[in-house]
Amino acid sequence: MRVTVSQIKAMKSKGEKIVMLTAYDYAAARIVDDAGVPLILVGDSLGMVVLGYQSTIPVTMEEMLHHTRAVVRGTSKALVVGDMPFMTYHISTEEALRNAARFIQDGGAQAVKLEGGVSVADKVRRIVECGIPVMGHIGLTPQSIHQLGGFKAQGKTPEAAARLLADARALEQAGAFAIVLETVPAPMATLISSKLAVPTIGIGAGPGCDGQVQVINDLLGSFADFVPKHARRYAKLSDIMSTAISEYRDDVRSGRFPTEEHSIPMDEAVLADLS
Repeated sequence: MRVTVSQIKAMKSKGEKIVMLTAYDYAAARIVDDAGVPLILVGDSLGMVVLGYQSTIPVTMEEMLHHTRAVVRGTSKALVVGDMPFMTYHISTEEALRNAARFIQDGGAQAVKLEGGVSVADKVRRIVECGIPVMGHIGLTPQSIHQLGGFKAQGKTPEAAARLLADARALEQAGAFAIVLETVPAPMATLISSKLAVPTIGIGAGPGCDGQVQVINDLLGSFADFVPKHARRYAKLSDIMSTAISEYRDDVRSGRFPTEEHSIPMDEAVLADLS
């Protein structure tokens, strides 16, 4: 049985910290699922750490659905959230509904995530009314990076803090089952978390949130281009992979691989008949 939205919401009332992690492919999803992580986000961050884009903005619905299907196939317990990409929910409520439905019908996800607060609350409400669970996302919203002027902390001034709290409340009132707080000062994130009945999931927002989410490539150290301040490397797979690949290269060149151990034998008499 998969984790449900109701179970995620209940974790806050019980004081249980919520663990969330991204995954973008079948193999990684299986490992994350088997580790007991209850929430998996197929984030549009895949544009940068998997597809090599400079930002999340170029990511398309087809790319997101492709990776969401792979993650769903690799999981049986976690609640899988599909990240709606840039401009797939901004133009109209009808288009937002259509694309959210594609994540559920075509992608197999159990929920979707949207960036924005007050500005998208009406769309969140309609999507939820249609039976699709929605996770909100406020603070640093990467799809708005050009407007924000870079990857900067949000909510530091009185005016910005008030807007952030208003965004959080608007999403809760619209029916969002959880809200991601990204790159928000820890005291502000703690305050928002205390004001809401729904869980907050922090990324660069301090320990006062109800849960935490990280990009799996940052956690495992497989993406060496950039390490965010909020990330902790629990491994450095890029070094391990580089060493293994170099050893393989050298073994092939020297003739040490493959050996008889890695080869398929056959009756030599068959070869005699061919000579």
